[in-house]
Amino acid sequence: MTYVVTSTCIDVKDGICQKVCPVECIYEGGRMMYIQPDECINCGICVSVCPVQAIYEDVDVPAAEQAFIAANVEFFGASVTGWGSPGGITLDHVSALDAPLVKSFRAVKS
Repeated sequence: MTYVVTSTCIDVKDGICQKVCPVECIYEGGRMMYIQPDECINCGICVSVCPVQAIYEDVDVPAAEQAFIAANVEFFGASVTGWGSPGGITLDHVSALDAPLVKSFRAVKS
């Protein structure tokens, strides 16, 4: 199991989740943060600090947010960043790119 970042992170990217992650498996994309599923140790610390409640355990992702499970994986694949499993946050692992779902996601107007 792993944790997944969902739509409420889009265009927010607070970043506190990155700061508290003990294994540095949360990476910054253009519009949102992404959790590298192979690096996540399922500790849940990120969930407790997320100000927009965007992070769920993969088995608890709401039905309307299920596509974000694949988007988190896709971000690290060859079609987006090609990073695979970077093994921790560095300046080389910040991207302006996003998974296609996130790139095309329309923000909800208030």
